[in-house]
Amino acid sequence: MNQNENGSKAYLFSIVLVAVIGGLLFGYDTAVISGAEKGLQAFFMGATDFQYTDFWHGFTSSSALIGCIIGSSISGLLASNWGRKKSLIFAGIMFFISAWGSMCPETMVLAKGEPNLTLLIVFNIYRVIGGVGVGLASAVCPMYIGEIAPSGIRGMLVSWNQFAIIFGQLVVYFVNFFILGDHTQPVIESIGQGINQLVPGSDPWTIATGWRYMFGSEMIPAGLFAILICFVPETPRYLASIGEDAKAESILAKINGVSKAKEILHDIKETMVVKTEPLMTYGFICIFVGIMLSVFQQAVGINAVLYFAPRIYGAMGFDDPMKLTVFNGIVNLGFTCVAIFTVEKLGRKPLLIVGSLGMALGAIGVACTFDGAINGEETKQLLCMISLMVYSASFMFSWGPICWVLIAEVFPNTIRGGAVAIAVAFQWIFNWIVSTSFVPMANSLGYAFVYTLYGIICVVAAVFVWKLVPETKGKTLEDMTKLWKDKMK
Repeated sequence: MNQNENGSKAYLFSIVLVAVIGGLLFGYDTAVISGAEKGLQAFFMGATDFQYTDFWHGFTSSSALIGCIIGSSISGLLASNWGRKKSLIFAGIMFFISAWGSMCPETMVLAKGEPNLTLLIVFNIYRVIGGVGVGLASAVCPMYIGEIAPSGIRGMLVSWNQFAIIFGQLVVYFVNFFILGDHTQPVIESIGQGINQLVPGSDPWTIATGWRYMFGSEMIPAGLFAILICFVPETPRYLASIGEDAKAESILAKINGVSKAKEILHDIKETMVVKTEPLMTYGFICIFVGIMLSVFQQAVGINAVLYFAPRIYGAMGFDDPMKLTVFNGIVNLGFTCVAIFTVEKLGRKPLLIVGSLGMALGAIGVACTFDGAINGEETKQLLCMISLMVYSASFMFSWGPICWVLIAEVFPNTIRGGAVAIAVAFQWIFNWIVSTSFVPMANSLGYAFVYTLYGIICVVAAVFVWKLVPETKGKTLEDMTKLWKDKMK
């Protein structure tokens, strides 16, 4: 009887636990390249039918982001027509196909272990397929959790999705580290004009096999996710939108209790007089805020650290950058927990503003000390490392999780699917811009310039949040309809 009146937290948490595996795969897939890219580069440098230049390597390292843009762009269409659950099942299948194909792009047709342009194209197609899964998961996982969670703990539960993303990145850092084992990464040196050569004595196992195991390791969590997501319910808000009121009320009752379920379902139906409305129904500023949250989450430059951490720490002069990358991942995970346990107490806006200023401080610290670190000044090397970790940690308790919380919360029910898709598509577009521009900018303009730029963007992000972003702490998803209507008056 008590469970009927109060709902079951165990039931809710079990659903969320399965959903956040999608976030773990998001982190795993995007970070696996950090350990595999040098072996992959050395492998394709052995091709005889084309020259594997820096351009090709930059494209190959970031090709998954093309799929991310596609996946996030179609997420609203799929979530609205297939439902949140079926969209996540599809994402899981995409993850699994990509992991298998990236490990063995020869697909039993091409000659095994012979690098050529055809094999490179096939490999990139598999990475794009994985990116589609990432793009879908990045939009639909927080949407799913946001729609199924009670308003009082919604921010905390959506933040667990970001925890899972960072945990997935940390897991793959460890997996890559252990797969590498006693083997070493190949040594590659530039000979000018974007062309490189392999230094004699580089470990042949890493070049031929190591990167394959790193990509293939994702099949385990991908398969688990695709199976488990079949056993969770569809979200009550989606069920209500397609007229399945009895199923929606049953799920709400299991989570919130019988009496509360009827009240929530009534509120949902009140805001769903029509299934969908035009995107601009609640004004330009509603969509603009969602888009700019996504843009700033990437424009602050965090993925320059997440994707290229080993290269950055190596450029600082540290002898074992992989160990520092793993340590950085542990720090990131710890500070993500700060957001999880404070987001419902402190609110969304304070965490974003403080995090923006912390990132600005860390970025400026990197800019001021990087040249000294490269020149072997031990004090500046240490300060540069600490500054980079302050920058990274500040993101993890603010823009990392809170952006996803707000994107899941800030849009009214009747435009959420399409609005989330647009916002997340912009996120992946700017992810691609930052990821592909970082190395060329750092090489041509210097790390000091790049991190000064990121620091300035962090300050602008803080002002944006202060002036334009509404606080959604404690509000129901149905409250957002009234909030945006009031702003239009």
